[in-house]
Amino acid sequence: MQTHVIFNFNKSSDINGWTTISDVVMGGASSGNFKLSSEGHGVFEGVISLENNGGFSLVSYKFKKSKINNYTKIVLKLKGDGKTYQFRIKSNTEDYYSYVYYFSTTGEWEEVEIPLKEMYPTFRGKKLEKSNFSNEYIEEIAFLIGNKNEENFKLIIDNIVME
Repeated sequence: MQTHVIFNFNKSSDINGWTTISDVVMGGASSGNFKLSSEGHGVFEGVISLENNGGFSLVSYKFKKSKINNYTKIVLKLKGDGKTYQFRIKSNTEDYYSYVYYFSTTGEWEEVEIPLKEMYPTFRGKKLEKSNFSNEYIEEIAFLIGNKNEENFKLIIDNIVME
């Protein structure tokens, strides 16, 4: 099976390309940060607050435009906290919308398979009247939590690959 590694975390990973954004940009009070653990995993963690109509935190990674070719899915190896997250992709970082797929975590290490054709376009939480993902490239990925709950969160990421 052909695979393409988008990001493989290890103790010497350069995570400077990963950026966090939270609802603070619109007056909210949530927080999120991204770091490399001592074991060499990416860790996205923080606190979601519903104050001032807030309620989300996001970490994104932009990379050199990658051709999808014959890949049909993205596989995430991660350990969540039992909460639901969104995995998001963009074929062009300049697009105002993202293609989204929701997944729940179990609290254990797991592989989450995301069929590209099931990812649908959204903007600010609203589904757009556009077709599901069918582009030839991606150049940005992101994880977002926004479950309309005040909660702490922690998502530990080992690797992200296309298959």
